[in-house]
Amino acid sequence: MKKVIVVTGPTASGKSKLGLELAKALNTAIISIDSVQVYKRLDIGSAKPTLAEQKEVKHYLVDFLDPKEKYDVSSCQKDVRDLISKIDIPLLVGGTGLYIKAILTDYDFNGPKRDDSFSLKYQDYSNESLYEILKQKDYKASLKIHPNNRKRVLRALEVLENGTLFSSKDQKDKYLYEPYIIYLDSDRNTLYERINQRVLEMVNLGLEEEVRSLYNDNVLIDAIGYKEWYPYFKGEITKEEVIENIMKNTRHLAKRQRTWFLHQLKVNFYQVDYDNFNELVLKVIKDVKEFLK
Repeated sequence: MKKVIVVTGPTASGKSKLGLELAKALNTAIISIDSVQVYKRLDIGSAKPTLAEQKEVKHYLVDFLDPKEKYDVSSCQKDVRDLISKIDIPLLVGGTGLYIKAILTDYDFNGPKRDDSFSLKYQDYSNESLYEILKQKDYKASLKIHPNNRKRVLRALEVLENGTLFSSKDQKDKYLYEPYIIYLDSDRNTLYERINQRVLEMVNLGLEEEVRSLYNDNVLIDAIGYKEWYPYFKGEITKEEVIENIMKNTRHLAKRQRTWFLHQLKVNFYQVDYDNFNELVLKVIKDVKEFLK
């Protein structure tokens, strides 16, 4: 079974920096696992690696699609598995948990076919609203399903409607590779401070102008850092409210990410001391080299 290295964690956790150093130490490339960084023109809001970083270490699946094109979990699964087969030491870096699981396991996203009438019943519900319903009705199942996996959430709700808890069914997934998953963890207050600072830095770098340019071209991005600006462009909220909403939504995402990874994948948690980040880098490099022996 081929060994695969994964560096993940919430926004502002330092995964990109660690991934860069790890790639250099292993003399390998980085396969980006990010549902937004794949798109051109989405640079600041996606925290895309800089041109200098991309020159320093080869990055795959970054900045190659027009923002009007569709790129979903199945597309990512196919592209990354193809790259894994060609790269001696595959190094995946990113925070999109559903994509990571789809790549590493035989996870079935479609599941049994549902009645169209059931899907229509919830057609006006957002992914987040559907997920909240599932949390209330079958909390254990919600821990095993990504909030954006709409098909799986709907399947769980349909099973519930038929009188069975989805969490009572065997939901084990088989690994297709031998992964070493590094999750960068820190105390909540420190992470939230870093997230807030990251958002302010993005705004200073020109995030508003980036989103407005896309908006003027009728490109609407349903991702944190982008979607919060649309009410502002319509004159419905202030710029200060936009910034606060981005911070708040990113903090909520970070909380959900940790819970999801904890219950979904075999994760190695690394507690980060940002004042001594280089020590963490050295430890991870040592651990990964030991894993690769």
